[in-house]
Amino acid sequence: MIEITKVYKQSIGATRFIGKKYGDEDRVDGMFGAKWGEWFENGWFDAIEKQVNGKLGTQFEDSGATIGLMGHENGEFKYWIGYFTPADTVVPEGFQSIDFPACNLGICWFYGKEEEVFGKEPMGAERLEQEGYETVVFEGYMCFERYSGRFATADEKGNLTLDVGFFVK
Repeated sequence: MIEITKVYKQSIGATRFIGKKYGDEDRVDGMFGAKWGEWFENGWFDAIEKQVNGKLGTQFEDSGATIGLMGHENGEFKYWIGYFTPADTVVPEGFQSIDFPACNLGICWFYGKEEEVFGKEPMGAERLEQEGYETVVFEGYMCFERYSGRFATADEKGNLTLDVGFFVK
């Protein structure tokens, strides 16, 4: 059974998100897992890391984690895969970017089996509101999955932790 084990506010400075954008037509069996596979197969994370010159992960806690950014553009769902990078990072050819000014994030740690932790954003938003945070849509984007080391290896029960972040006031 899935549970939220930690909820906290994180303030971040101006940052640039660099990645590639996908829509519902890019889903396979309702998910974007195949797109994540392409990223690893094609070395696209490495291309962004080269642009950062060793500064990836230095802007805020867990900023070096890979990101699945979710939002809407012209009324259509959009899912980006990439990294939050320092604000001055040059965007490599073939990638797109979104610049975010300094803002606050509400972070929820979802703990459970891998197949259980996805698609639970409404549960996270509700929990943040219970904790006194107001979630906001920021530049058209509402939340993101943050794949840190907590997600990389399941514990002895077969559970892992997926960070889900929301933009908050």
